[in-house]
Formats: sequence, C-alpha cells, structure tokens
Amino acid sequence: MTGHAHRASSAAPIPTGIQAVVFDCDGLLVDTEGCWTLAETALFAEHGHEFGPEQKALVIGKSLPDVGTVMAEYFGRPGDGDRLAAQLLEGVRRELAGGAKALPGALELVRACAARVPVAVASNSPRVLLDTALSTSGLAELFPVSFAADEVSTPKPAPDLYLTACAALGADPTASVAFEDSGTGVAAARAAGLHLVVVPSLPGQGLDHDWLLDSLADPALQAWSQAVTARSTGVLD
Repeated sequence: MTGHAHRASSAAPIPTGIQAVVFDCDGLLVDTEGCWTLAETALFAEHGHEFGPEQKALVIGKSLPDVGTVMAEYFGRPGDGDRLAAQLLEGVRRELAGGAKALPGALELVRACAARVPVAVASNSPRVLLDTALSTSGLAELFPVSFAADEVSTPKPAPDLYLTACAALGADPTASVAFEDSGTGVAAARAAGLHLVVVPSLPGQGLDHDWLLDSLADPALQAWSQAVTARSTGVLD
C-alpha cells in the first residue's frame, strides 16, 4: 500500500476484511492537543517567541526528543534539545493532570473495531503521557496492547511503532488499518504499509491518505467500523 495515489473521501476507501486496527492517540482519539499547545506556548514565550499555527505545524505529531530538537533550533540554542524536551514533558504532565476527553466518535469507533478485530495504540508520546491520556479519557480498558515512543528504537516518522504493534497483534501490516492525524504519523503508517485513515488535527495540511475525514464521528466511518470482519489471511474484501 505504500505510496499509492490518494483516493476520494466519498469512495469505498479501505477494506472491511482486515487483521487489525492501530490508532494514534494524541489529537486523534484523545483531545490532548490543547494540553500540548498550552505547554508549548509557555515554553516558546519563555524564550521570547510567539506560538501560532506555523510553530504548531513544526512540532505536531513528533516524538518528545524530536520536538526538543526542533525547539532548540528554532530558539537558536543548539544542544539544548534534551533540556527543552524535559521542560515540555513536565508542562504537558501538569496540563494533563486535570484529565483529557475522548474526541467525538472515538469511544464508539474503538469499541466497534475492538469487538471485531485486534486493536492497539501506537503513540509518539512517552509512556507516562500515553497512559494518562488513555486512562482519563476512558479508553484504556479498550486497549490491552499499546506502544509509546520511548518503547521502540526509532519513533514516528519511522515505521517501528506500527510494525511493533502489528507484530504484537499477530497481524500483517498490509492487511491492517492505521488511524492518524499528523504528517509525522502518516509517514510512519505509510512506511509500515498499513491502509490509512486520516482525521487531521490541523486544517489545510494536505496529508496523504486512503480516507480523509473531518471527525471520527463521521457516519460513514462509524458504519465501516460496524462492517469490519477479521481475516486470517492477506486476502482483503
């Protein structure tokens, strides 16, 4: 599936006969982007910079170490990436302490998929933030399998998280479906060979996709989740 052309959102874009579904978390299943944005805004302000859509696009979807590197370069402080990443982690932890909510349609979609095929989370957040997001949003019980950025050799945009999740589920990546919201995650899912459903957390990104939607609550997507069937081979419907 890697590198094939975009398909129209209105087409029957992905198969229903699949082996697994792997979800991103932040900004896709759970409304954590506001927490990240508050922490990022504070850190940028501390270094004399505004934080708007242009700056958000530089960091969204990246692993924490990669965000630290981006910030260090942006601030003109090469070598400070680790320190900045640690500051950001603490800031996001503070913001997440009050809890995070599942995004519209997320609980229904995951429940429907999990009732039919194995599911997992592949997140570019560190484990401590992933666990908080899943538990406070009510999604944790639906995901006995999840992987965080600090549990693989190379996080997104490398394919490691998706390949690791599919291996843990006993699924062929090319017979599985990924759900993503950022360019970094899209690149990882494509590199791993999964079918790709994209619900952008930032508008106007022009992300690669098999199915592009505005919300997980989209009726066509919810209908797809009810039609999913498990397949033990690579043959897809």
